Amino acid sequence: MKPMGKTRRMLSVGLGGVALAAALTAPAQAHGHGENRPAPSWQLTQTGTDARFRGLAAVSRTTAWVAGTKGTVLRTADGGRHWRDVSPPGAGELEFRDVEAFDGRRAVVLAIGEGEASRVYRTEDGGATWKESFRNLDPKAFYDCLTFFDHRHGLAVSDPVDGKYRILSTADGGRSWKVLPNAGMPDAQPGEASFAASGQCLVSSGPRDVWLATGGAATARVLHSADRGLTWTAAASTIPAGDPARGVFGLAFRDRTHGLAVGGDYRAGQASPRASEATGNGGRSWSPATAPVAAYRSGVAWLPHSRSTALAVGPTGTDATTDGGRTWHTVDTGSYDTVDCAPDGGCWAAGEKGRVARSTR
Repeated sequence: MKPMGKTRRMLSVGLGGVALAAALTAPAQAHGHGENRPAPSWQLTQTGTDARFRGLAAVSRTTAWVAGTKGTVLRTADGGRHWRDVSPPGAGELEFRDVEAFDGRRAVVLAIGEGEASRVYRTEDGGATWKESFRNLDPKAFYDCLTFFDHRHGLAVSDPVDGKYRILSTADGGRSWKVLPNAGMPDAQPGEASFAASGQCLVSSGPRDVWLATGGAATARVLHSADRGLTWTAAASTIPAGDPARGVFGLAFRDRTHGLAVGGDYRAGQASPRASEATGNGGRSWSPATAPVAAYRSGVAWLPHSRSTALAVGPTGTDATTDGGRTWHTVDTGSYDTVDCAPDGGCWAAGEKGRVARSTR
């Protein structure tokens, strides 16, 4: 058993179904662009399953992938009117927590867990067939999240093994993987690990920059690499930690400089003060929001082509910022675990009990 414990990493948080309030109507002011457009409203779709989806990949307004419990992977190509079950055969016992999609046909999914429960699958035909491209054989490793820089290069992260985070790398689109050397990785703090809560504990922007969110230790941190995971620097987060249930859960970068972090305490009913922050220097330092998210939030995403508007989601609602993360306000009370926006402006959110929503304007 690793310091943070299997229970924490296999977290199953939630407050039950909360009524959807389509109130995402705050104007989005993009600094320097004269942008003045409403943020999206959520419209629930019918997925036909009660799986909990923490993995989400928004390809466009019409195409998205979700991955979740009971080895479930779904794909839509018509804006959520119909969802096709494209789950890998024999994966019913796995917990999928991340999916990265290149388009409507090519996607990579990550299953989490100790030892061989951590696996990676890849499809090139829309989920009609899958190939297992990685299975973790180290009982001390527990993979949490993955990210891609482009169609070929990507990384996955495991909680610390022998005192350092372990990074897995691919250079062929997820067909094969190798463990990177850890000489450039700072030592992990006692009790430090990452949260497999939204597929956003490891995120990238551009061809080489990647960030890793942590929690559980005395101080939450955000680690940054500018060379695709070979060397890392660590910065202290302002989001409180000091407990296995607290820290940074989700990250989003709109470029290699401007980023957002959200988190808190995932346990229902626990206060999550100062649960959001922002950086303007690539994560070298972080500033707490003056009006933070209202409660624990596990997922965050910038609206495409906006320098200032973003959404954060959690089991008690959705918050929006229109000033780059300095202030947030609650705009929806539906339960979601993760959020993602596509380059064409289409945003999606997913969470417990098969809940997947798409944005409307």
